[in-house]
Amino acid sequence: ALDRIELETERLDELVGGILTLSRLGTAGAPARRDPVDLAELVREVAADAHFEAEARQVEVEVAAGRGLWARGDRDALRSALDNVVRNAVRHAPEGTRVGISLAATPEGAEIRVGDRGPGVPEGSLAAIFEPFVRVESAREREPGGAGLGLAIAARAVRLHGGTIGAVNRPEGGLEVALRLPAGPRPAGG
Repeated sequence: ALDRIELETERLDELVGGILTLSRLGTAGAPARRDPVDLAELVREVAADAHFEAEARQVEVEVAAGRGLWARGDRDALRSALDNVVRNAVRHAPEGTRVGISLAATPEGAEIRVGDRGPGVPEGSLAAIFEPFVRVESAREREPGGAGLGLAIAARAVRLHGGTIGAVNRPEGGLEVALRLPAGPRPAGG
């Protein structure tokens, strides 16, 4: 009984934390911090942090990220956005597959793509997955848990930075989420 209470307490704590993060991002007009953010470093950091969870699920996290791509903003908010997307992909990736994270330059700045080999999402629900409390049970029901806040937090954080976020079902199976951010200046001496 105590284990169950502890588990439920942890879930409630995560839910309250997610709601507070979503609320904080929802009331801000723009990120308070406008620091240079090394996106390649951020991608590698998030991938390394997701490794433990992925390894427990026998999922590999693969990164393809060069150097020299920068954004300007709140590093913690951008990290939270990417972390939510990557952990969501790991959660829905079938055992023995991999989650791919790529970072590439675009004419406007940078694009981070996170893809898994999971069940994907019904076409009509692709935009809705970025709304708070939306969970697409029919397609991604393999793993219980979550309150439908992670991708909403990611979307708000990316939009606060002048970026966009979207998802597509991959032809080979799975879901791919793309985070697009405007370019930021490289710091002096960096």
